Order: sequence, then C-alpha cells, then structure tokens
Amino acid sequence: MSSDTLAKSAAPPDTPDGTDLPRIVPQRHPGQWTAAAIVLVLLALAVNSVLRNDAFQWDVVADRFTSDAVLRGLWLTLWLTAVVMVLGFALGTLLAAFRLSANPVLRAVSRGYVWLFRSIPILVQLLLWFNIGALYPQVLGVKTVDLLGPVTVAIIGLTLHEAAYAAEVVRGGILSVDRGQVEAAQSLGLSRWRRWRRIVLPQAMRSIVPPAGNMLIGTLKGTSIVSVIAVQDLLYSVQLVYHRTYQVIPLLMVATLWYTAVTSLLGIGQYYVEKHYARGTERSR
Repeated sequence: MSSDTLAKSAAPPDTPDGTDLPRIVPQRHPGQWTAAAIVLVLLALAVNSVLRNDAFQWDVVADRFTSDAVLRGLWLTLWLTAVVMVLGFALGTLLAAFRLSANPVLRAVSRGYVWLFRSIPILVQLLLWFNIGALYPQVLGVKTVDLLGPVTVAIIGLTLHEAAYAAEVVRGGILSVDRGQVEAAQSLGLSRWRRWRRIVLPQAMRSIVPPAGNMLIGTLKGTSIVSVIAVQDLLYSVQLVYHRTYQVIPLLMVATLWYTAVTSLLGIGQYYVEKHYARGTERSR
C-alpha cells in the first residue's frame, strides 16, 4: 500500500460539501488522575495503619461491641433521640405557627424563644436544668431533685434546644410554598385543613425534610453530651466500662462504630424520604 493511500485512510472523512470534518480529541486531565492516585494511596496507608495498629485492640472491640452494657446504652440513646425529635418538632411547629401568626404578641414570643435557646449552648442549658433545684427547691410540694431525674432533665434540655431550630425549619418550609397555590385552593372552596394537608404540607416537606434529617442525625450525636449529667447513654456506658478496665481506645471505638452505623442508616432513610417528597419535581430522579 502506497504512502498516499495510508494518508487518505488516516484522514477524517469528508462532508457532503467536500470539507474535512475536524477530529475530536478527548480532553485529558493528567492532574486530576494524579491527584486521585495520591489520595487513594494516602487513604490506603491510613486504613492500613488503623487496622494494623495493635493499640486499637480490635479483639476487645469485637468482644465489647454487643455487650449488654453497650446495647443498653445504645437503646437509651435511640429512645432519647426519638423522644426529643418528636417533642422538639411538636413544640417547634407550634412556635412556627406563632411566628406566622398575625398576632404581634405570639410573633414576639416565638422570636424571643428562638433567640434565647439558640444563644445558650446546649451544655449550659443541661447544667442549668440539672441544678434547677438550687433555684426552685420544691415544685407543687415535691422536691425538685425527686421530680427531675437525669433522664427527665436530658429530655427537657434537649427538647427545648431542638424546638428552637425546628421552629425555623418548619417556618422556612411553609414560606417556601407559593402563595398563589394557597389562594387558588381557597378559590376552589377547599377548607383550611384540606388546604394545609393537600397543598401546603406536601410542598413544604420538600424543604423541611433535608434540614430535619440533618437535625435528627445531629440530635443522635448530640445526646452524647448528656453523659455529663450521668445519663447512661451509649457514651456514658462505654465510659463506665473503660474506667474499670482502662481499655479507653477500644471502648471509644465501640461507641464510634455504633454512632457511625446508626447515622449511616438514618442517612439512607433520609435519602428515600427526600426522594418520596421530590416526586414530580425536576430534581427528582
């Protein structure tokens, strides 16, 4: 085969009008692939160092992972998270309704509540409620120390703190609904409850679910702070064990793995809930 024939076979095909088509050359990204390779190598080294480090005592981690004390602490953590989220969003929804009310007193109360409880750190709030007996030794003739145990104090403190953030999440979700759709529902004669259930709530949930899911995961991890008032949650339970056995690192790894597992499951649930409420929108997949 001649050199002219080889040149013609290597050339791009001609268009109907006789002009040559431009050759499409894929863009190369050597820098990105180099960076990706470096990251993978560093990640592999980090994982290898963790798995091969005897100080982690993985045999102890495996032995303690499903021990009775740890599972009891895990159950209390999950129960406390569920109770705080339900009560927090119930109170937060009420506060959001106050904030959207035409009554200036209700608006001021809601705004003041959100300002106050978002300003005070949650640890300070828990310690204040734990020592409330110093301010009010008796409530309705009952000693405060007998009325408010550590678990009750944890529920009160976390719920009041959670409600301040839930109020803003719910209010933002309601405000995200186009006012014109509510007015259209009114023109069709729908009752207030049906407008709320069929028009406002389904659309508001698209804006409420993502931050609410983040709040749920944050609350789960935030419950670890109740260990400072001797509530036997997951963290406090592993602390009781390693104070006795001095196996600090492996017991902390047990708590870390449980927190990671539960938050991962909650993240998966959040994804499907968001997908459900995103049906019919352009961003749904």
